[in-house]
Amino acid sequence: MTGEQQVLGPWPRGRWAWVAGLGVAALVVLTVMDLGQHYDVPLGAVLALGLGRGLGLALAWPRPRAALVVSLLVTAITAAVTTPVSADEPWPWAVTAVFGLSFVLGITGARAIGRRELVGWWAACQVVGVVAALLSPDRARWPGLLTAAVLTAIAVVVADLLRSRAETSRRLVEQEGISKAERAERARLQERARIARELHDVVAHHLSVVVVRADSAPHRLTDLRDDVQQEFAAIADDARSSLTEMRRVLRLLRDQPLEQPPIGELGPQPGLDQLDELVAGTRRAGADVQLESAIPDGLDPAVELTAYRVIQEALSNAVRHAPGAAIRVKVRRSGDDLAIRVWNSPGTAQPTPGSGHGLVGMRERVALVDGVVSTGATPEGGYLVEVALPVGEVVASGDQGAGRR
Repeated sequence: MTGEQQVLGPWPRGRWAWVAGLGVAALVVLTVMDLGQHYDVPLGAVLALGLGRGLGLALAWPRPRAALVVSLLVTAITAAVTTPVSADEPWPWAVTAVFGLSFVLGITGARAIGRRELVGWWAACQVVGVVAALLSPDRARWPGLLTAAVLTAIAVVVADLLRSRAETSRRLVEQEGISKAERAERARLQERARIARELHDVVAHHLSVVVVRADSAPHRLTDLRDDVQQEFAAIADDARSSLTEMRRVLRLLRDQPLEQPPIGELGPQPGLDQLDELVAGTRRAGADVQLESAIPDGLDPAVELTAYRVIQEALSNAVRHAPGAAIRVKVRRSGDDLAIRVWNSPGTAQPTPGSGHGLVGMRERVALVDGVVSTGATPEGGYLVEVALPVGEVVASGDQGAGRR
């Protein structure tokens, strides 16, 4: 917490609490000395007025408006009961009264009082001084009134500047929080759109295979009855309708119209058979990566795509956040799950700052295929990503032709 924030709190904390307390005590002592030496006033009244002025300053933090009322009232009472011992002493504003009221105006204006209200209180102070001078012109010192007006006006201006600065800082912090949330939300939406496009490509491929096989069945299979041929034709029509409807729903998720897909949009989606290339590319970037894999054949393309993207993101995070670290990737089948483990040791160089949005996308990908993901730091200072993706029954090798693009 900064010193300014501490001063502007309900009551100063830490060292500023001592500063505020000493300030209140100093005002009481200086008021007693000022009134006792330069004005004709009983000692008991001097002590009471000093304590009243200190109370007004003390209330500036917890009760700003009450502090202004008390300070202005004590100032008016001081003017009413004091008489200068010489023509050189200011009246109705004593020196300590001017400084005490200026501090109260400054503190209350900086932390709780709006600009218009603060100007109103300043004007009220000047009215009290002018009225006192008009009621007792023999004691009045008009240059002292002008000095008091200038000093309290400076306090008002400084208070307004401090309040404006604090308000600007608060709004900036709020805007930064909103911008950060918007960036995170945008990253999530972009990742979801990417996942939707990739799943669209996988599903579209399978539906296209269904259409081709249903349309070609009457030509590949002989002696089909008419009702069987009509059934195949209906299957092909339903598959085409599903493709059309799916493309219509996902059209808005595309960055460009379907008639002009981005470069690489129509290429095959990556799978675990490209894992060696992914690891080799990471090694070429200077990373120490070791791969241990025992991948069964015939996995669902959606599972393979998810596994590939998870490993890709884990490698990217390790290279970015732990430069120079040793990275180990292990992929194997464990029961009905495909187990993925990516571990890296502590980095040896300065990490590159990141947003953490990659982990969000990773969790969403894994959730889409009913998988489980676990991430976190290791006791040695590295990082571990563990994922379990359900694979169910492995597709027979003879059926793999329809399972991968």
